[in-house]
Amino acid sequence: MNLRTKTYADILRPVARPAAWAYDASLVVGASLVVALSAQVAIRLPFSPVPITGQTLAVLLVGALLGSRRGAMSMLAYLAQGIAGLPVFAQGASDIAYLAGPTGGYLIGFVAAAYITGWLAERGWDRHVGTTTLAMLAGSLAIYACGLSWLSLYAGRQAIALGLLPYAAGDVLKLALAALSLPAGWKLIRKCSTGAAHPLTLLARVRCASSDSPPQHRPNGLPDVHLVG
Repeated sequence: MNLRTKTYADILRPVARPAAWAYDASLVVGASLVVALSAQVAIRLPFSPVPITGQTLAVLLVGALLGSRRGAMSMLAYLAQGIAGLPVFAQGASDIAYLAGPTGGYLIGFVAAAYITGWLAERGWDRHVGTTTLAMLAGSLAIYACGLSWLSLYAGRQAIALGLLPYAAGDVLKLALAALSLPAGWKLIRKCSTGAAHPLTLLARVRCASSDSPPQHRPNGLPDVHLVG
């Protein structure tokens, strides 16, 4: 696979199927825990049921880093943990009742946001600041579309005032952070790949030039492929 169609998580993904499955599963569980941790730092606004958390940024980054399927599965795992009673929602909340409450739509939107952002990242949208911004914006819109639709059942016409406007400035900052950090990471990877002795080259040698022949495999199951200098 060409580097331009990969996500960050694909760089070190083993080729051997059992190892690849274990790798994917560990990423899915780990990402769900990252989102759970980001939910614990929450600021409650006295006029809104929607808290300010770091979840939006975490969800968008999970999608971009892991890709569409693993990103969406991470969010499904996160929701399953909360439904099962684990204190993973904002400020340690859990159970199905919380998911059915005013903020439940935002949580459902996490699944769509991670998938959309990951789908765009798989197509190279996280390589440049402009396209990364659009990918993050698309994911944010998915969260708000689900969140505001559900919140309107409780707040009616006040849904936008309660569930969007107070968070717009913070979301702009989150989008800017992601838009700068993701392309910078790819630039660093390309720069490091020019040195054959660099540790990243030894750990994640990825074929950038398209080839019809399958990659050779090392005994440990990792592909013996090459980076473009």
